[in-house]
Amino acid sequence: MYNKQTRKPKAITWKQFAHKGYCAFASLRKEVRIGVLSIATLGVAAQAEAMAGTTKMQNPKTDAVEDEQEMSEVTVSGTMAPLTQLQSARIVSVLTRQDIEQAGVQSINDLFKLATGVDVRQRGSFGIQTDISIDGGIFEQITLLLNGVNINNPQTGHLSADFPVSVNDIERIEILEGAASRVYGGQSFGGAINIVTRHEEGKNVEVGLQGGSFGTIESDARFGFTIKGVNNRISGGGGRSDGGTTNSNWGKGQFFYQGDYSNNQLNLDWQFGFCKKDYGANTFYSAAYPNQFERNERYLLSVSAETKGKFHFTPQVYWNHSYDNFELIRNERFGENFHQTDVYGLKAGGHFNWVGGKTALCAEMRHEGVLSTNLGRDLKPEQHVSVGGEDDIFYTKQDDRTTVSFNVEHNILLKHWTLSAGLLASMTTSVDHKFRFYPGVDIAYKPDDHWKISLSYNKGFRLPTFTDLYYKSVTLEGNKGLKPENNHSVQIGGQFQGNGYTGTIRAFYHRGNNMIDWVMYTPEDTYHSAAFQLDNIGVQVEGRFNFDQITGKDAWIKNLTLGYTHIYQKRNDDTDIYKSNYAMEYLRNKFTASLNHKIWSHLAATWSIRLQDRTGSYISAGKLKSYDTYATLDLKLQWTAPHYNIFVQGTNITNKKYYDLGNVPQPGIWIMAGARWKL
Repeated sequence: MYNKQTRKPKAITWKQFAHKGYCAFASLRKEVRIGVLSIATLGVAAQAEAMAGTTKMQNPKTDAVEDEQEMSEVTVSGTMAPLTQLQSARIVSVLTRQDIEQAGVQSINDLFKLATGVDVRQRGSFGIQTDISIDGGIFEQITLLLNGVNINNPQTGHLSADFPVSVNDIERIEILEGAASRVYGGQSFGGAINIVTRHEEGKNVEVGLQGGSFGTIESDARFGFTIKGVNNRISGGGGRSDGGTTNSNWGKGQFFYQGDYSNNQLNLDWQFGFCKKDYGANTFYSAAYPNQFERNERYLLSVSAETKGKFHFTPQVYWNHSYDNFELIRNERFGENFHQTDVYGLKAGGHFNWVGGKTALCAEMRHEGVLSTNLGRDLKPEQHVSVGGEDDIFYTKQDDRTTVSFNVEHNILLKHWTLSAGLLASMTTSVDHKFRFYPGVDIAYKPDDHWKISLSYNKGFRLPTFTDLYYKSVTLEGNKGLKPENNHSVQIGGQFQGNGYTGTIRAFYHRGNNMIDWVMYTPEDTYHSAAFQLDNIGVQVEGRFNFDQITGKDAWIKNLTLGYTHIYQKRNDDTDIYKSNYAMEYLRNKFTASLNHKIWSHLAATWSIRLQDRTGSYISAGKLKSYDTYATLDLKLQWTAPHYNIFVQGTNITNKKYYDLGNVPQPGIWIMAGARWKL
C-alpha cells in the first residue's frame, strides 16, 4: 500500500507539468501512473493541493499524440523548486488514492500507520487524538500541511492532526523524511507530511454511510460543480461512537470547501475547513485522573496564487484558528483549561529556470498567538477576555510570537547527477530577534534507468509550543527557559525500480540538541518540560511487488508491500530520568506488510499486518511497565462497481490488547460496514 516512486518514464514529452514555488510537491492534470499504480487525475494546477502549480511546455511536433501517452511518474520533490522524482535528490514517499481505497482504516490518522518510517500514537479510536512522528522523533517535530498550507498548532502538537477532511476527500499523501527546515521553515525538524485532497472538475456527487461496533456511525458527502470557469468542491460529514474502551465516547463533524480559477496569466485557489469534536479522554495525560474530557474546534482558511511566465510568482496567505477546552475531571471545573490560538501567515515566493538550473526564493512572516486560562503571561484585569459560551470564565493569560524567514535554493541538473543546495534564515521575536541559518545539501546519482543513489545533509529547528513553555497543573509543569530545538540530519539511500517491483533502502543519523521532552525525575515527581541532547540512528527497507506487471496478465494477487524500520537512540547526558513521556519512547522496530488480492468478480480483499516494538514504559498501578511488542491484523473486503462500492472491514481482528501511548488502552476488534455511491 505504501510505495516510493522511482520509476523512470519511457520517452515522454511533458505537456502539463504542475508546480508551485511555495512548496516541494507537485501534481498533474492527466491520468498518471505512480510507480506501478494507475490512478485518476490528481488535480489541476490552480489548486493548492500538492504544494504545487502549473507550467506549460509544448513541442508542436508531439502535442497531437501527447494525450494518448501514459505518464509514468508523478512529480514529487523535497525541494523548493519543482523537480521530477527522477531529478530530485530527496526521497518522497507517496500513498496513492488506490492505496487509500484499499486500506482497511478508520481515519486519516490510521493511514499513516501504513508508512514504514512513521510512528502513529493514538489516544482514541478513529484518530480522535493522534501524535504523528518520523524517524524516531516526536509529534511536534514535523510539519503537517493540507494542500501545501502549514496547519501546525503552536498550542500543542497533540491538536495539529485535527483535519477538516475525511479519508474519502484525499487524493494522496506525500511524506518527506528527514530535516526540511530550508524548504518549509520551522517545525520541519524531522520531516513533512502533505495531505492532498481530491479534485474533480464539473458536476459530481458522492455520498457514503458506515456503521459498526460500539454504536459507531459515520456519514459524509461530496459535491463538485463549475460556474463560469470557477471549480468548486464541497464536502462534509460527521459521526459518533460509544468508543471501544472506558470513557472514550466521541462525536465529531467537519466541513471543507475548495475552489480554483485559472486563466492565461494566473492560477488562483482557495480553501476553507472546519472541524469540531468532543470526546472522553480516558487517562490521556495522567493515569491519576482517568475521567478526563476534551472539546476541540478548528478553522482553516487560505488563498494562493501563481503567475505564469518566465518567473512564477507564488504568494500565499493563510489563517488557522483553534479552540480547546480540557477537563481534568469530566463535568467539573477542577483542573479545567480553555485555550484559543490564532496563526496568521503571509508568504511571497517564486521560481524560475535558467541555463544554470532551477532557482527558488521565498519570504514568509508567520504570527502565532494564544489566549488561555493557563498558557502565557498574565494579563492585567482590565485586559481579561471572556471565553465564548462561558458566563463566568475569562482568558487571563496571553502570549504571541512572530517568525520572519527567508529561503533560497538552487538546483543543478545533469544527465546522471542532481545537486540541490539551499539556506533558510529565520528570526523569531520570542527568542532574541537574531537571524539563524539552516543550510541543506542533497546529491543524487543515477547510473542508469533503474538505480538511484542519494545523499543529503540538512539542518532543522523547532520552536517550543506554548504548552512546553507555560502549562502548569497538578501533574505537569512547563519551562519558560526552553530554547529552540535544532537537528543535524544526514541520510543516505538507494532505490531500484524493475518491471513490477520497487525497492528502497535508507539509513539516517539525526543529532538533536536542546531536545524537548516531558519527564519525571522520581516516582513521586510531576512531569517537567526539559531539554537534552539526543541522537537517532536508523535504517529503513521497503519493497513493493505488482503482480499484474510481473506476470504480464491479470493476476490473482494484485500487490504486496513489505517494510521494516529499526532505530537506535542515544541520550548524550548523565541526568537520571525516571520516566520519559515522548522523546525516549520511540519505535525501535516496526514491520508492515500489506497484501491485496481478488476473491471473485468485483470482490477483493486487503490484509494488513503491523508489528511494533516500542522502547520506554508507562505507569500502571503506580509502577513502571515496559511497552509490550505487539502485532495487529486488519482486513477489508470490498465490492467495487463503477458507481458504488460496498465494504466490510475489521481492524485489530485478532483482538490484541495493547498500549501505544502512556496508560491509554487501545480498542480491540472493531468491525465496520458501509457503502459509497457516485450519483
